[in-house]
Amino acid sequence: MLKIYYTRDSGWGAPRITPLQDLRLHPAAKVLHYSVELFEGMKAFRGVDDEIRLFRPGMNMARMNRTAARSALPTFDSEELITLLKKLVNVDQEWVPHTESSSLYIRPTLIGTEPTLGVVRPAEALLFVILSPVGPYFASGFKPVSLLADPRFVRAWPGGVGEMKMGANYGPTLEIQRQAEKRGLQQVLWLFGPDHRITEVGAMNIMVYLVNESGEKELVTPPLDGLILPGVTRDSLLTLGRQWGEYKVSERDITMGELEQANQEGRLLEMFGAGTAAVVTPVGEIHYQDRVIKVPTEGTDGGVSLAQRYYDTITGIQYGKIPSDWAVKLDS
Repeated sequence: MLKIYYTRDSGWGAPRITPLQDLRLHPAAKVLHYSVELFEGMKAFRGVDDEIRLFRPGMNMARMNRTAARSALPTFDSEELITLLKKLVNVDQEWVPHTESSSLYIRPTLIGTEPTLGVVRPAEALLFVILSPVGPYFASGFKPVSLLADPRFVRAWPGGVGEMKMGANYGPTLEIQRQAEKRGLQQVLWLFGPDHRITEVGAMNIMVYLVNESGEKELVTPPLDGLILPGVTRDSLLTLGRQWGEYKVSERDITMGELEQANQEGRLLEMFGAGTAAVVTPVGEIHYQDRVIKVPTEGTDGGVSLAQRYYDTITGIQYGKIPSDWAVKLDS
């Protein structure tokens, strides 16, 4: 475990870094501050060449810094933390699984600490990193999942912190997730507004592949308007789609009404989630109000589905089968 402490005097000042082998609890960490907590989700992958790689770590660090600034917590030097993460993973490299079905999850976490209780900016902060080997996020693997879309519940709203990777965004969702699981569904599709605008899924951003009303094939994902997390995998899929140039790529609002109409008219081709944990996961059905929307999961024209193509490309990069500067080796 890596620990870095910050103390706010006139400013946050320079951090104090605890050696990796020092697991003693810092006195300031004995009292956690009110809800001032944020984290990142990253992975280390052991490639087919036995090299260990991180996937686009700079994007995680940039997002973590944005969340820290919004949380009244110290920002940090992204490159310095990436260097420390590489050293940490190198020390614990035998925990990186020797298989392409698993990876090492990396959880940098930043919390406010305070010797007394009070609703004020924390006087100190603790940054620590947890590592854990993980397998596929969904036990079923790369198979379609089912979603609960219940407009009575809202994950984020304009002016809030829906775009931030902080614990306060996740805790309130867990009871609704439990309700979905009680119905045999895997995740919640969060909606917003009177028109039931699609935002994101509990563990992933969402992508809709359809033929639009102009007859064009279009990949649609909700825009970065503050309601959704700016996912690293989300950005990667959009970038790949634009590079491939085979269909229109749009970041725009899409409602349940548009989704249902496209499905009824045979224009809905696929729907899938994208995230660090889930990678790329196809959606098979959505339970919305009193209806079940069946989503196609087969590839168009008898070919490989777009979700499968994205999954193969992203994992190919992560495990070193496809050369890319998105995969950062520990020694680079």
